[in-house]
Amino acid sequence: MFAYYLKLGFRNLRRNPILTALMVITLAVGVAASMSSLTLLYVMSGDPIPQKSDRLFVPLLDNAPLQQPNPSDDPPGQLTYRDALALKADGPSERETAVMGINGALDSGRPDQQPSPTEGVAVNSDFFAMFDVPFRSGGPWSESDDERGGNVMVISTKLADRMFGQADPVGKNLRFEGRDYTVTGVIEKWEPLPKFYRLIGGNVFAFEDVFIPFNNAVANEMTSQGSISCNVDGEVEPGYQGLMASECTWVQFWVELANAGDRAAYAAYLDDYVSEQKKLGRFQRPLNNRLYDVMDWLDFQEIVGDDRRLQTWLAFGFLLVCLVNVVGLLLAKFTARSGEIGVRRALGAPRREVFKQYLTEAGVVGVVGGAFGIALTFGVLALMAKQSEAIGTMARVDWVMLTTALVLSLVASLLAGLLPTWRACQVRPAVQLKSQ
Repeated sequence: MFAYYLKLGFRNLRRNPILTALMVITLAVGVAASMSSLTLLYVMSGDPIPQKSDRLFVPLLDNAPLQQPNPSDDPPGQLTYRDALALKADGPSERETAVMGINGALDSGRPDQQPSPTEGVAVNSDFFAMFDVPFRSGGPWSESDDERGGNVMVISTKLADRMFGQADPVGKNLRFEGRDYTVTGVIEKWEPLPKFYRLIGGNVFAFEDVFIPFNNAVANEMTSQGSISCNVDGEVEPGYQGLMASECTWVQFWVELANAGDRAAYAAYLDDYVSEQKKLGRFQRPLNNRLYDVMDWLDFQEIVGDDRRLQTWLAFGFLLVCLVNVVGLLLAKFTARSGEIGVRRALGAPRREVFKQYLTEAGVVGVVGGAFGIALTFGVLALMAKQSEAIGTMARVDWVMLTTALVLSLVASLLAGLLPTWRACQVRPAVQLKSQ
């Protein structure tokens, strides 16, 4: 019987086409508004590396001075250079990497290409294995290059295609900031969202094209493109060496543990490390170390702010307004068919069958409205992407969001159809037959 009611539902879409079009368009607009906002929230609040997000951690140490104006309960979001080196050398972790944003002029050496400003990041060789970075060709630089800070680099697919066309750039040289670097690998398209590995001082939507050894960037005294916090007692010695020896925090740092259960052991190691450093006159404040996994780190950095959540709630409020209008339109449509309902009831159709038929028809409106809503969602996101590169990066509709849109539209239409369907079931056959 349901199949018959479903067939009737699609057939009745052609009855009173103007009213049907108004319902479909109203529902589609509401679904598109809510799904566009929900898609952006879904992307930014998702797990960017679910296969190991519980094993990747950001350690933070509280080296702020004891006396400071407006003290924070949270430690600085980065490490000092000396602490990053110590944790990398002695920490009980599987892999470790420092992360520092850099930029500079990149020159392919070809006469037909001018040097271009390029965003990059200085990391340790463990970075690529830690974050499951895929390679189109080649791979990371060697451990010896990592330790000595060799002139090597990994580049993005976009940069490789722009500089070398179809040729494989592995083994070839690029000139970056006046120095020749040998390309060891080309990264396949890799755009984890949110861009969790570099949230402080970096563009969380734009992905870097150049990766070089951290020790190379430090040896060449490259300026950190990010936050440098020098909330310290006394003066900081001038120059790059003074920055490296200071208590200024400017190095982002990640560790990978063998399993999530090792978190407590690593936290104990951090406590022991700070206790030892206290004996040397550092870390004046009480122990206040933090160890954030990927999702905790995203929450700590407030990647999904209250304004984004508010926008999503407002969009669903708009969908509710659309549903109210759909209820009115369904009431008008079903009321116009009171005579038909009266005849069915007089011929013996029970109320429950009338209820099933008209609720199925409301569901059909929801499916059609959802299909149009999905198409409109793609259009809205494409339009938003043209206005903002950041939104363009996030505007990804996967099968989860497609399914959500259809289910949302179907459920919304069924809820909107409850009152009109109930009213249709209250039609009295005798009254209708007398009026015909």
